[in-house]
Amino acid sequence: MAAQFGRRLYRGAATTAVAAAAVAALSASQAPGTPLVAADGDHASTGAATPAEQGGGGGGVSGDSPYYTDLPPLNTPDKPGSSAELPVTGPAESGIPASVLAAYKKAERTVAGTDAACRLPWQLLAAIGKVESGQARGGRVDAQGTTLSPILGPALDGNGFALIKDTDNGVYDGDRTHDRAVGPMQFIPSTWAVWGQDGNGDGRKDPNNVYDAALAAGHYLCAGSRDLSTATDLDRAVLSYNHSDVYLRTVRSWFTYYNRGTHEVPDGTGVLPAGPTSRNPGSARPSGGPSVTPSPTPSPSKTPKPGGSTKPTKPANPSKPSPEPSKPGDPGKPPTTTPTPEPSPSESVTELENTGTGTLTATAGGTFDGDIAVRATDAGGDPVAKASVTFTVTGETDTSFDGGAKSVTVKTAADGTASAPLLHAGEKTGEFTVRAAVDGTSVATSFKATVTARQADTLTRTGTTELTAVAGETFDDITVAASYKGEAAGKVAVTATMITDGLVPVENDKGPYCTDDDGNPVRSIVLTTEPDGSLKLPKFYADGPAGTYKLRLTAEGGATLVIELTVEERPDPAAS
Repeated sequence: MAAQFGRRLYRGAATTAVAAAAVAALSASQAPGTPLVAADGDHASTGAATPAEQGGGGGGVSGDSPYYTDLPPLNTPDKPGSSAELPVTGPAESGIPASVLAAYKKAERTVAGTDAACRLPWQLLAAIGKVESGQARGGRVDAQGTTLSPILGPALDGNGFALIKDTDNGVYDGDRTHDRAVGPMQFIPSTWAVWGQDGNGDGRKDPNNVYDAALAAGHYLCAGSRDLSTATDLDRAVLSYNHSDVYLRTVRSWFTYYNRGTHEVPDGTGVLPAGPTSRNPGSARPSGGPSVTPSPTPSPSKTPKPGGSTKPTKPANPSKPSPEPSKPGDPGKPPTTTPTPEPSPSESVTELENTGTGTLTATAGGTFDGDIAVRATDAGGDPVAKASVTFTVTGETDTSFDGGAKSVTVKTAADGTASAPLLHAGEKTGEFTVRAAVDGTSVATSFKATVTARQADTLTRTGTTELTAVAGETFDDITVAASYKGEAAGKVAVTATMITDGLVPVENDKGPYCTDDDGNPVRSIVLTTEPDGSLKLPKFYADGPAGTYKLRLTAEGGATLVIELTVEERPDPAAS
């Protein structure tokens, strides 16, 4: 998600009172923030390799892409300064394109099924979608919900915006030099790599698809333990999307508007934001502080009075409202200031460091030794308590935390540390990653982990009878037991192979054999021990010239056992 700087002002208001209120609400500069920006790989802190350090300026890791600052109509259409006098269309503004509205509502239902405590309202997604892309440019999407043409923010090349070099090789934004915000919810490509979702079930995660983008935005807004039914958590969620008072006020105004009622309109007929497109911002550059906004009404006369006074003359009509901003609390007018909630503990974290987690290795079915632990600190290097850290198992693995969870959220202690629950290895061997991330931020670090195959260091034959059979007949059952460090070794792979004599034995193509699942004769077969470490080999048939043959068993982990099989000549019936 690009951090976006509003560039739009109401123009042509019929009264100076309404115009002044609009200017106060829409002062188009804001502080940079750290919205939806993914950890690119594993940056441990926002101070480690931020776009700002690359020369991007005030946009932080977000890039100062603009957003639409149009406000919804006021609720007094028959009074002076009503919505009819502002550059918006009245009742039509409550209309949301059918596919876009369906995507928001589906995202709400999906998130409710996985994170009911978040209480995500679809109207919040609609408010953000309105501000970010004008509801996918008025609902210009195909039947699957994908925009008919890409919705791209400006190149984040450091020229008026943050400098964010390409992270997706142009896959999403078509730019192999710099990143751009993409799609109806304006995700930066590296963010999409972390938060992307498949909202329409087509097997793809596409930031240009409104179903995918809405679901991804919903998950992001619900990060950590947020309850969006509370004003504080809702404000924090919006500010995490874009840390700007103006952005918060704008989204809040549309959220309130949509909560009062909406209706569905056909795709492609939604109301587009007024004025020049905010996706082509021109030469102005946000500076991070209050900007000088153009006067929305004609300036007072500069004609001096007799005597040389330079004081402007009063308006001709003394009943005309003052150009000063209206008082806070006037009904129907946006507030001039909105208190910014104190940063949550999570939002104060700038670094997440490994506190001594060593090599993470476990045998399939076992438990990883040691804790996966991190320490959260702020910009001053002090520990941050009560920050939400989510540990997630990623990659092709069936490994999980206690209770079978793939993702768990832990609060940091007073010393800033947080430890993941015990990690239990699955049966799938190989490498995977455990990612630790501070909720609602891009601060993260990762740990590599490996699951190795079950092992046995000892193989013992459990039968005592000599294994002798007449050619053409079968040997008695061959049974063995596998153990590892004195304990039964279950589910261990064991290879049974008939071998030749000599210093370097090889597979013997003569002598006893068993059969595979298709009944074909084989002299090498891979088997698996039972949970108690026992193993019963398939029937072996006596074959080949009379003599003694060797059957070698080799277990995963290095244990070996050689068993002798003796083939006797079949008696000559004529001799008797």
